[in-house]
Amino acid sequence: MRLVGPAGEQVGIVRVEDALRLAQEADLDLVEVAPLAKPPVAKLMDYGKFKYEAAMKAREARKNQVNTVIKEIKLRPKIDIHDYGTKKGHVERFLKAGDKVKVTIMFRGREQSRPELGFRLLQRLAEDVIELGFVESAPKQDGRNMIMVLGPTKKKAEARAEQRRRRETPGSPSATGEHGETDPAPEAVAEPVAAPTSPSAV
Repeated sequence: MRLVGPAGEQVGIVRVEDALRLAQEADLDLVEVAPLAKPPVAKLMDYGKFKYEAAMKAREARKNQVNTVIKEIKLRPKIDIHDYGTKKGHVERFLKAGDKVKVTIMFRGREQSRPELGFRLLQRLAEDVIELGFVESAPKQDGRNMIMVLGPTKKKAEARAEQRRRRETPGSPSATGEHGETDPAPEAVAEPVAAPTSPSAV
């Protein structure tokens, strides 16, 4: 077999008996790392320590894993200025937190014959939040609704790190929003999307 030393150095091709003797002398384990290679490759290592470090890496990867969340905001095509400002504030808060936002325009009755009203409203919203997000999915009609998806310019991990910095800085705005809002809008619904798989430990 081809033997690799504990520091990754190449020992060379040795007999299994010699490899076992070297492992015993160094108080290490002989671990086969590439059984299908010709010849098979084995390494001298502290297997217990290797397993512990692999478990710690896996735990760290799980801790840093971020779930992608899509928030939803619903608007009417003839929304008044005050309500629009409130809804826009929620969209900005979601984007600052690193979440995607699904914006839905709901048409009723005769409004369905005026899809351009919804399109213009979505365009206006996208322009108003351009510093925080971008149009990930352009407005499209879906039955009585028109839907657009906004993606955050900052990744979730970056947004969380920024929120932690704000919490640690005295007198800074709350991490939940500049105006201390903690609850989403009544029509804001969180829709979990499949979380990314954490990298396997090596």
